[in-house]
Amino acid sequence: QVQLVESGGGLVQPGGSLRLSCAPSGRTFSRFAMGWFRQAPGKEREFVAVISWNGGSTHYVDSVKGRFTISRDNAKNTVYLQLSSLKPEDTAVYYCAAAAARYGSGTYSESDYRYWGQGTQVTVSS
Repeated sequence: QVQLVESGGGLVQPGGSLRLSCAPSGRTFSRFAMGWFRQAPGKEREFVAVISWNGGSTHYVDSVKGRFTISRDNAKNTVYLQLSSLKPEDTAVYYCAAAAARYGSGTYSESDYRYWGQGTQVTVSS
């Protein structure tokens, strides 16, 4: 059974940092683009960042550009999301997802992702 397992969430003060990890089990995702999405209380889930299958390209939602960094280590079959300069509006459950198609650059659309993790809570509060 394929699972994506996120970790690294928690409570952090405004301006703080966290590093989220996504470690798939059951198969390798080194040939698939990987994305991060988030869902804040009372809001729809939104795209945050995506990294191509080989790490050669990344894209971010405007609200996190310059503050978040997505990366991957295919040797470890792990994807990361570094969150810096966190704001209260970044509070959400963060999900990682694996694209349905191989060798892509990744997209903003949830429908293009086949596997999802259970999410990890990030709370930014003083």
